[in-house]
Amino acid sequence: MHPRKCARWVGLSLISLSLMCIVANALLLVPDGKTWSSDQLSLQVLLMPGFIGGGLMVLCLGISVVREANDYDCPVRSQLKRDLLMSLRFCVIIGLLGAIYCLTVSAEGLRIGPKCSMNGVWDYYFQRDEYLSYPDDWNFCEEPSNVVSWNVTLFSLLVVASSLEILLSCSYSNLRSAVFSLFSIQWWRQLIEPWRDI
Repeated sequence: MHPRKCARWVGLSLISLSLMCIVANALLLVPDGKTWSSDQLSLQVLLMPGFIGGGLMVLCLGISVVREANDYDCPVRSQLKRDLLMSLRFCVIIGLLGAIYCLTVSAEGLRIGPKCSMNGVWDYYFQRDEYLSYPDDWNFCEEPSNVVSWNVTLFSLLVVASSLEILLSCSYSNLRSAVFSLFSIQWWRQLIEPWRDI
């Protein structure tokens, strides 16, 4: 596959995954289709891993990758191109940190479980148990209804999406470094070739 097409594919994939993370995080804020106060939502939902980390930070990377794929020629062509590469390196770091943040917080949200009401008391009732192995116990929460399956589904989606974002960010960074090295060698050969006959 041509590096330009590969870069565009990676960029569009990162944009799609980041938008999926934003939507999943928005849905986590409204379990049961109703709005709840911040003291009735779990800390992992309020940290907004899908909106901040897997969403906006990775969206910046995806847009930068697509932009670079459209400007793809020789990476060592001009000062403007070098500036673009420096900003792209910065975006790769930011996107990778955002995806790692999303993965970490979402995995912790899966481990601890949701905050729900039993007998009128709001607490993390599943944090001490292996609640993922016992889906029959998920109905103990009175409010919000079906909050456990809601959180498990959406946090699992965030874990998978952020893992793919990390994989794509690392693979794109390595691919870009290899292509940059290859074109740098070709550029130097073109620069030295006319001087060989002298």
